[in-house]
Amino acid sequence: MAGKLYLCATPIGNLDDMTFRVLETLKEVDLIAAEDTRNSIKLLNHFDIHTEMTSYHEYNKYDKAQYLIGKMQEGLNVALITDAGTPAISDPGEVLVAECHKAGITVTSLPGPAACITALTLSGLSTRRFCFEGFLPSQDDKKARKRILEDLKDESRTMIVYEAPHHLKAALDDLYETLGNRRISICRELTKKFEEVNHTTIEAAIAYYKENEPRGEYVMVIEGKSLQEQDEEKRQSWNEMSIEEHMAFYEEQGVSHKDAMKKVAADRGVGKREIYQALLEK
Repeated sequence: MAGKLYLCATPIGNLDDMTFRVLETLKEVDLIAAEDTRNSIKLLNHFDIHTEMTSYHEYNKYDKAQYLIGKMQEGLNVALITDAGTPAISDPGEVLVAECHKAGITVTSLPGPAACITALTLSGLSTRRFCFEGFLPSQDDKKARKRILEDLKDESRTMIVYEAPHHLKAALDDLYETLGNRRISICRELTKKFEEVNHTTIEAAIAYYKENEPRGEYVMVIEGKSLQEQDEEKRQSWNEMSIEEHMAFYEEQGVSHKDAMKKVAADRGVGKREIYQALLEK
């Protein structure tokens, strides 16, 4: 009988956030796959866990995934842990999970800390709808980076972005250039003694980090474009057309003259009577 893969969330800072279920699982599995064994041994020693450990990281994720699957096919149970937080989120664990599904290996997730959710709940921004972007593409890949930023430009949901300290200033500059001056919460040292959540704007954050060198890993929670702002931009783009051109746009698609007037009025945020009167005057 094949073993299972257990995705075990570990603390992102405060060790008291470790769950009882994860503790028991890490003690009972046959093997722990860790992103950085040198870092994880400190965690295991703290909780008196002596399970055998092996490395699983960005640079061996494909080959090592097959090795771990082989072990599980032999009947061993494997726990996957990342340096901090929930495995498979902006993490090579996503490859192992995908390969396990292909191989028919059962995967289960033991919930716990995740920096993205912790930061979102602290942000003061809308939590009803949000999207997780993870790390932006490297500055070396300008084309991919620009494309992702352009995709975010019209995003109406609250956005969550991770960033390393040495890239934070450049990320803020690029966000300001693409998104404009949005509200943003910049979080670091989450759950630790010196936890910091800076509720600010992108423009103010740029000025702040010119005077204060970034330190630690950052989670940026960024305000999405409001639906009202999106509607206004659409109206402005329609208003660049003449009313006749706007009518023709719909009528060429087979829309009746009457229905086209309704659509044009809605696009421009005016009454149908106003469109009718403008056409009459022409």
